[in-house]
Amino acid sequence: MSSPLALPLNGHRPGSFPQPVAQASEITVVRRIRRDVAERLTRATRTHEAETGVPMSAAQQQETTKSLVVEALDVFATEEMRAGRPPLRPDVESRVSRAVTDMLLGAGGLQPLLADEGIEGITANGCDRVFVRYADGTRKRVGPIADSDAEMVALIRRLAADAGRAEADGEGAEERRWDRASPELNLQLPDGSRLHAIMSVTRRPALSIRRHRYVKVTLTELEQLATLNPALRELLTAAVRARLNVLVAGQTNAGKTTMLRALASAIAPDERIVTIEDTYELALDADEDLHPDVVPMQAREANVEGAGAFTVSQLFRSGLRMSPDRVIVGEVRGAEVIPMLNAMSQGNDGSLGTIHASSSAGVFKKLVLYAAQAGLDPATTNLLVAESVHLIVHLALTDTGRRVVTSVREVVDSDSTAVSSNEIFRPGPDGWAVPGAPASTALVHVLAAAGFDPGLLDQARSAPGGGWPS
Repeated sequence: MSSPLALPLNGHRPGSFPQPVAQASEITVVRRIRRDVAERLTRATRTHEAETGVPMSAAQQQETTKSLVVEALDVFATEEMRAGRPPLRPDVESRVSRAVTDMLLGAGGLQPLLADEGIEGITANGCDRVFVRYADGTRKRVGPIADSDAEMVALIRRLAADAGRAEADGEGAEERRWDRASPELNLQLPDGSRLHAIMSVTRRPALSIRRHRYVKVTLTELEQLATLNPALRELLTAAVRARLNVLVAGQTNAGKTTMLRALASAIAPDERIVTIEDTYELALDADEDLHPDVVPMQAREANVEGAGAFTVSQLFRSGLRMSPDRVIVGEVRGAEVIPMLNAMSQGNDGSLGTIHASSSAGVFKKLVLYAAQAGLDPATTNLLVAESVHLIVHLALTDTGRRVVTSVREVVDSDSTAVSSNEIFRPGPDGWAVPGAPASTALVHVLAAAGFDPGLLDQARSAPGGGWPS
């Protein structure tokens, strides 16, 4: 089997495709140095705790590891010269040092992929079937991320432990189980990427990592990226300012979370926001100038004893007691749809959320299906949706890899069988949203009061390509 160190040992540069596997002798050196340093690091951390009574801090562990790597390389060079062999070339020694440090402190074989800013997605079906997706939509197979599936499992468990310590600021780390009894793992990596891993119920351990290129983004920036056009930018900005409840829909990788962040950028800085997610991802609290008053909330799984779980539905109930001006849910995917819709219909206008759906019309079916999990019948769900949701924004990934808004649907009313709506922007010939049915008079008045010029709809309707730049 080829080595997981192929990527770091070949000087992989961000934006470039990894080169073939490094020479076996170089890989052998990495394995030896890693083993020696790992053993000495274990002894050093135990000694430190015995002498001081407290665990070694992350910063101390990092400095100790780097120092031990240098010492181990010096010892190796001395042994090689005594044996009559030339020492490692400086470039080889640098790659070995970086690879060992990545394995012990970073993300191991994943580190070079995470360092490549051009990569948006990483999937692995076992340690050696690894694929990446670039920002332009292309996919390529790359080298292994570990020597074996067992090493891959150990790597992911270490990342989970690091994530738990980070969430607890190093104190009383949140437990992140990943074993046969708890085969699914969700966590946020230090760079904001979202990792999902699964084992035991699959033939081999598998992981997927989704990276967000635009953690801080505005609707104007999405217009510059051609995700939306000027009419859509103005309409959505006014919708947020008018405190309309908006659901962002689309399939996986369509750009829902990025759109949610962009919509949130239109919220006034003096508003208090509560975000509700199963895994931290929105990171609205990262920009204190734009959002100084944010309470991020994350669901929690049960511990080893089966206690301590805190569901998304429970987060909604707690979040509503925290005097929020807005409630933003990262993704609706189950029975939590009921407390979300109730929150939207009971005075928390201006709420935002995302949902998986293949079309804007398909959102209504998804909401009915999710509500059924909580025992709510379709007729009641439809009435609740009509009372709660104002707009649905749908995005899709084009054949060229571009993420674009394809539809904007206004929720008008409901009867016992269906929700009635106006698709005020519908998919055009190329899939990009173009003006469709006229918006209701009530919606136009609300948007106009928030600064929207209704004449933009007429301009887009008469403009070539529906108002999209050529």
